Amino acid sequence: MDRRRLTTLLERERDSHVRRNPRSAAAYAKAEHLFGRVPMTWMNKQAAGFPLYLESARGSHVVDLDGHDYVDLCLGDTGAMAGHSPTAVTEAVTRRLASLGGATAMMPTEDAEWVGAELTRRFGLPKWSFSLTATDANRWAIRLARAVTGRPKILVNSFCYHGSVDESLIVVGEDGEGVSRPGNVGAPCDVTLTSRVAEFNDVDGLARQLAHGDVAAVLMEPALTNIGIVLPEPGYLDAVRTLTRRHGTLLINDETHTFSAGPGGCTGAWGLAPDIVTIGKAIGGGVPVGAYGLSAELAAAILDRDDLDLVDMGGVGGTLAGNALSVAAARATLEHVLTDSAFAGMTALATRFTDAVTTVIEAHDLPWSISQLGARAEYRFARPAPRDGTSSACASDGELEDYLHLYLANRGVLLTPFHNMALMSPATTAADVDHHTEVFTAAVAELLA
Repeated sequence: MDRRRLTTLLERERDSHVRRNPRSAAAYAKAEHLFGRVPMTWMNKQAAGFPLYLESARGSHVVDLDGHDYVDLCLGDTGAMAGHSPTAVTEAVTRRLASLGGATAMMPTEDAEWVGAELTRRFGLPKWSFSLTATDANRWAIRLARAVTGRPKILVNSFCYHGSVDESLIVVGEDGEGVSRPGNVGAPCDVTLTSRVAEFNDVDGLARQLAHGDVAAVLMEPALTNIGIVLPEPGYLDAVRTLTRRHGTLLINDETHTFSAGPGGCTGAWGLAPDIVTIGKAIGGGVPVGAYGLSAELAAAILDRDDLDLVDMGGVGGTLAGNALSVAAARATLEHVLTDSAFAGMTALATRFTDAVTTVIEAHDLPWSISQLGARAEYRFARPAPRDGTSSACASDGELEDYLHLYLANRGVLLTPFHNMALMSPATTAADVDHHTEVFTAAVAELLA
């Protein structure tokens, strides 16, 4: 690849982005009362200096403030995996707000038991509790794990993603031991005091860390996602479960992104047996919600403890968690939208996407790869695909990524801003996927011309 040509093409796409989006640019320029000019600072992860502003969204498409329609393969970085404003969720939320009222009343609704039973069917864990985000589900699961084991540390994988959980911001250093992840903002203490870390797919590294005997729980995604999809090698997840049981360590599967693997995420698709599952975003159909499920043995052990404050200020729970609106949205999403049959169609479309990208990579003999996890696929600038988080992080190419993202966006396709992830919803069509294929093919051809 000619890097000078890449730079020239990237500048062309940036100029085009600015010319195409004057209203978004103006909205960003006048946002003087927002920290970083955006509602959340991660919205500044854009390739052209300002974000596109949302006007409307339906199904698998979004429209920006300047009236451009996009095939949305980002889908709120999983938060809109059900598609934008699916009818069943819209009707359930409207009924809860307009007809029944009481969006949050500090009272349970019958929907909560239905959702708990459905999550049990999908993931196998019998006892569930709710949060507003997967981050909080992870935080509370960690506290419960520490309480029941009496151990202080949590083990995660290098370059994992579990939201803004303090314990997860640790990576493997040059000596093989943990160090704070670069850019960690305002860490309350040295992360090595709270956490241990091992590379994904590294059974020996995991065994060394667990041998210290101070790890309450391993918190992991069954496949890494937010550093690019890194799939487990044969036997790895079985080894994780064997080692955690041998060392008296709980296993937490964070299925927030890996839910794309199927109706029960990787846990259901691959027959996994964690002690805790955490999940968020997608199960609410766009309405904030998270949840965590516990094994029967673990739930009983926690509830039998009369020294743990589980109902007031013990550090587990939030006033809006399990509110009637969020739970109604989760029921509608799971019952009518992200169904077993919907996942089959979504996965087939992701395979169509993967096959098309593979064809382009092979046609040009590019040193790239693509990995698929059910309804999710992602191309990487490495071949073979990275096998752990650190090598996946090293495979990043910011300039190339910006070029592809802008080229696609300027022609009506959105990928997740943080990486090259494409996610399929029940509303996504073959035509949506083929539009990406057409534009991606042209982007690569121009780059290599």
